[in-house]
Amino acid sequence: MRIDKWLWVARFFKTRSVAARACEMGRVEFSGQQTKPSKDIHAGDLLRVKSEAGEYVIEVLGLSETRGPAAAAQLLYRESDASKVARLKAAEERKAMFQAGGVRETKPSKKDRRDIGRLRGR
Repeated sequence: MRIDKWLWVARFFKTRSVAARACEMGRVEFSGQQTKPSKDIHAGDLLRVKSEAGEYVIEVLGLSETRGPAAAAQLLYRESDASKVARLKAAEERKAMFQAGGVRETKPSKKDRRDIGRLRGR
């Protein structure tokens, strides 16, 4: 099965074209190397997938031709324990940064843009 189709079926990406684009951009690694969307995968293969949700290190457990519910998709792979811990830690850091005021809900004001420009040396 093609890796881009499997990533879509396993619900790592919303569409197959987004999964293919991620492969082309180097966000998907197969056995430690960047891969093309047409690469065939089999049960037992190791993948590293970087998406908006975080970075996953997974082992392929099964293949499916059709995209089903999320519960069925989670049976197609097993995420490593280190990957789970790292993703949860990154999520907590993003949440803490948002609560501390590091992320704004609105656009920067004119004064904020000037301050950002000064920080960047402009």
